[in-house]
Amino acid sequence: MESQLISFIDPSEFLRPEEKFANKPVSQFRDYSIDKDDPIKERIRITYEKMHANQTVDFVKERKEKWTTFNHFKATVREALEMLNNLVDESDPDVNLPNIVHAFQTAERIRQDHPDKTWFQLTGLIHDLGKVMAFFGEPQWAVVGDTFVVGCQWADNIVYRDTSFFGNPDGWDGRYNTKYGMYEPNCGLDNLLLSWSHDEYLYQVLKHNKSTLPKEALYMIRYHSFYPWHSAGDYEHLASKYDNNMKPWVLEFNKYDLYTKSKDIPNISKLWPYYQKLIDQYIPGVLNW
Repeated sequence: MESQLISFIDPSEFLRPEEKFANKPVSQFRDYSIDKDDPIKERIRITYEKMHANQTVDFVKERKEKWTTFNHFKATVREALEMLNNLVDESDPDVNLPNIVHAFQTAERIRQDHPDKTWFQLTGLIHDLGKVMAFFGEPQWAVVGDTFVVGCQWADNIVYRDTSFFGNPDGWDGRYNTKYGMYEPNCGLDNLLLSWSHDEYLYQVLKHNKSTLPKEALYMIRYHSFYPWHSAGDYEHLASKYDNNMKPWVLEFNKYDLYTKSKDIPNISKLWPYYQKLIDQYIPGVLNW
């Protein structure tokens, strides 16, 4: 399947990490200060401004209905990964590499630290596959970036929270603008509507195509961009005991996702046979996307 070259910024790449995981200066991770003279920071701010203005309950329901028809294209996991060759993340101007490189960097670091957990390695390889939505007209603010709950009061630790939601009509809707909004206390994350993104899409694709990845892998994929919850402690009043038991898996995954981007490019052609075996084990054949 041929696809055009798309340049994008994934705002979730900017996190101040533990230094042992950083292959570039710590200050380059998740720096959300406003600087209108910095084109990268400005693009990130505008991405979030559009996301927070447009990601409403109605929008998320519509996108979920659209993308879970799974009739957009057919492809193996490898074919979908190779589409990421045409997806270039501009969030690091010094490392202008296709997203597939980040996929292998993540998988290989996990393999180094967790050689016995093949399912974890494969999760690292495929975690960004939902970004293929960008090739089918989905705007970047509905593909990348930190996710948040729609249908209730916006959490305190959403980036740009105080300046970017003014255009979102849910803020004036009494059904959605209270602490619990349309949810019950401690109802669990699986009963929430999160802003539409590549996380939820890939999770739904894997479930639909009957992947045998364990529940920990699916949970990592579904919530790895949900920073207000897993990294800032928001939404605890909606999370269940199950969610809090699973959170350490998300945090373990994210240190590899965020902190492995560097100029060290893995030999992808040499690595393909190893990872193809894992694909055949957990997500074989042609998938409906």
